[in-house]
Amino acid sequence: MCLTGVDYFSTLGYQPGIAALAAGTLAPLATVVLIALTLLGALPVYRRVARESPRGEGSIAMLEKLLPQWGGKLFVLVLLGFAATDFLITMTLSAADASAHLIENPFTPHFFSEHAVAVTLVLLALLSAVFLRGFTEAIGIAVALVAVYLALNLVVIATGLWHVISAPSLVTDWTSAMTTEHGNPAMMILLALIVFPKLALGLSGFETGVAVMPQIQGERSDTDANPEGRIRGARTLLTTAALTMSGFLLTSSVVTTILIPEDEFQPGGQANSRALAYLAHLYLGEAFGTVYDVSTILILWFAGASAMAGLLNLVPRYLPRYGMAPAWARAVRPLVLVFTVIAVTVTVYFDADVDSQSAAYATGVLVLITSATVAVTLSARRHGQHRRVIAYSAIAAVFAYTTVANIVERPDGVKVAGFFIAAIIVISLLSRISRSFELRATSVEFDETALRFLTEAAATGTVDIVAHDTDRLDEDEYRHKETQQRAESHIPESDSILFLEVNVTDSSDFSTDLVVHGRQRGKYRILWVDSPAIPNTIAAVLLRIRDITGVNPDVYFEWTEGNPLVNLLRFLFIGEGEVAPVAREVLRRAEPNRQQRPHAHVG
Repeated sequence: MCLTGVDYFSTLGYQPGIAALAAGTLAPLATVVLIALTLLGALPVYRRVARESPRGEGSIAMLEKLLPQWGGKLFVLVLLGFAATDFLITMTLSAADASAHLIENPFTPHFFSEHAVAVTLVLLALLSAVFLRGFTEAIGIAVALVAVYLALNLVVIATGLWHVISAPSLVTDWTSAMTTEHGNPAMMILLALIVFPKLALGLSGFETGVAVMPQIQGERSDTDANPEGRIRGARTLLTTAALTMSGFLLTSSVVTTILIPEDEFQPGGQANSRALAYLAHLYLGEAFGTVYDVSTILILWFAGASAMAGLLNLVPRYLPRYGMAPAWARAVRPLVLVFTVIAVTVTVYFDADVDSQSAAYATGVLVLITSATVAVTLSARRHGQHRRVIAYSAIAAVFAYTTVANIVERPDGVKVAGFFIAAIIVISLLSRISRSFELRATSVEFDETALRFLTEAAATGTVDIVAHDTDRLDEDEYRHKETQQRAESHIPESDSILFLEVNVTDSSDFSTDLVVHGRQRGKYRILWVDSPAIPNTIAAVLLRIRDITGVNPDVYFEWTEGNPLVNLLRFLFIGEGEVAPVAREVLRRAEPNRQQRPHAHVG
């Protein structure tokens, strides 16, 4: 929970100030709306996500499974862009707020107040340096930071509540101000609902809560297929974190709104982005306030570390499956440098201002939660759970409205996410094209029947493979194909033929494990394999046959009809097209030694 909490709970460093700035005297009421949506919307959704993705894949992986083919892949890439925005803005916003706490501390030299951007960049550089050296013992550090931070917040909030209770006139002044500004209670509730999207930062942490599931030990009875103990633990984690945060959000909003003058929340005010720290210094003295500042700076800085870890986990998990080179995607240090450069650019663009970055952060958070609501709705529909479909659809509608409202009013999040989405799609596409002539098979296995076919063929000294389309699979078609190939390619009548058929499943996948099945139709023997691309699979299977049997196989093709350019595009995007020349080119690149390369014949 604390590993999640460095992201989730650390928002207390700036959330009360942002709420007061967005909603004014209505901040506590708007926070109640936020809490209701947390407990009645996000929490049940992510409890379901935890059950559906017990290995920490999260809602994006759920959608990837529920929405196959290219449409699903593009949708996931868009979500990855928003997820990257969420994690990256967590880094930059947290560093900016840590800088604000450092600069506003009375013991900090005045010189630093004029260089907020520089201080933020130094914190980001330190964050990068940690990951370049290695990031270990994260859980132990997170527990210590969160325990101290929440304890200090509890002291500050309890002190604030005591001052509120001790001076009833403060509450009277607050309620009078609300009535004067907004009229009747119905109007107050309506306005609280309208400004709620600006408070969506308080929902961050749910996706992280699912991502840390692999760290949950579970129970001894857990299996990889059914980790029931881990799922229960994750759901307890999410519930405990949500209830804890809800309590802190509500009480912190009440004390900061009532006790802090409204002008102090404005840019340049002493409570801007540090409302609870303002109260800590005001009521508990500069020494305690400084301890609170240090604790806040550390947890905000570590929240950035958590976000960096999320980015480093996200890229290698998804992008290699879409075509990005695995070696590049798993190279941690280059990725750290890339993300650091982007974080520096974002910090300079937003001038290290917390309020300016809050919109982009909220957009990333809301899009991810909305995608999770869509994922659980589709999952419930697939399982025939009609009542849950209605409930999840209602939650999805609320989050969709909140997301759209936030984007319309503050489009900065879409701008940042748009950059990431464009970069991810372009880089993935270019990488996919540049790697099109690789084998693209992570492994090749044969079932018992297929191995028997190969062993019997290899015993004759030759293994003749005829590539065959999967359009027609009756005996007449096999008879016609054999006659045609023996005539065009001069295959001796004494040589037996194995037909190789590749069934294209999801051409948007880049690589996969191949399992070759042996089938018999009449007297004809067939090797059948499911794969995302035909020519690459044929090449991979041929090389594996060579390695298993010790015989270099011969493969026989027909020329593909149609425009060569169109066929090449068909190969790139639907895994078919120029099968013969592409398969031969894949073989040429995979096996430089011509003597060891399977022979390709085209008639």
